[in-house]
Amino acid sequence: MDPIERLAAIFEKFPGIGPRQAGRFVQFLLRNSSAHRRELVDAIQSLGGAVHQCPECMRFHASKQRTCSICSNPERDTSRLAVVASDADLAALERSGTYRGTYFVLGGTISLASDKTTGLRMEQLLSLITARPGLAEVILAFPANPEGDATAVRLREEIAARQGRALPQLKISTLGRGLSTGSELEYADPETIQSALENRK
Repeated sequence: MDPIERLAAIFEKFPGIGPRQAGRFVQFLLRNSSAHRRELVDAIQSLGGAVHQCPECMRFHASKQRTCSICSNPERDTSRLAVVASDADLAALERSGTYRGTYFVLGGTISLASDKTTGLRMEQLLSLITARPGLAEVILAFPANPEGDATAVRLREEIAARQGRALPQLKISTLGRGLSTGSELEYADPETIQSALENRK
């Protein structure tokens, strides 16, 4: 395959990128200096060695420690756990400056087309919830769209099935609708996220 077409095909696999945008990315790289392209190659290659996944919240980070800076911070409120779909959603909640609890990255939402949870870290989350001492609230912080709602419903059911002696008084809440229906969490401004957190139910 032609190298230009090959690179454009790779860019097309990125979320939200169509053929025209992918082509623009390639043309941008061609117009720039070879030093700029080398910088991009080096940055991509460094992802493999410098970035790893936190074993507690499952987000990717570049800290030298095994756990990320959030999970290893003793000042975080471990009685609250926000379950988010992606690292980008976690970053959006952090930018809001409102939430001081801990996180778990589920790895996506349920696809309504298949209703399958393949690739989602459901069992890891349920094990974490059951094993964490002092956990009082789980916040289901998913996008305000049908997939996010379906994921929240499924998790409520899974957690409810384990409640009882293992999870005595665990509160399950969702973000308030400071987020408009259909909106993605990662694109919400800090004030909107703050409102959604304060109005969770």
